[in-house]
Amino acid sequence: MISPRPATIVAMKPVINKASHATVAETVAHLIAEVEARGMKLFTTIDHSAEARAAGLELRETKLVVFGNPRSGTPIMQAAPLAGLDLPLKVLVRADPGRTCVSYIAPAELAARYQLSDELAAGLAGIDAVTDAAVGRGA
Repeated sequence: MISPRPATIVAMKPVINKASHATVAETVAHLIAEVEARGMKLFTTIDHSAEARAAGLELRETKLVVFGNPRSGTPIMQAAPLAGLDLPLKVLVRADPGRTCVSYIAPAELAARYQLSDELAAGLAGIDAVTDAAVGRGA
């Protein structure tokens, strides 16, 4: 198994990392509940670790939650079609030694990447509140 490089992950400024005291499964459940409570669409959850096991490989518990709001995302993709590479929004939930980590690309990074107006960029900002609530920081 390849050793993870957490220092590299932490050093990435466009990526926001938040710690959760719950397990990966509990954090994913909280995240999904927040997405649904806010009227967003849950597109899928990808269980990277289960897929690794199915391929005979080992990977710490790692899940990707894909969600968004077509009313916010569609205008972004109309203005910047390549934003479809990053939309819908994605949150990676993974087990790190002694904690669960929730990571996603910062909304400001996505807005800058696609040169979005402030109005369009506002449609990405909800990910902060959703993840704060999911990790127990409140909305």
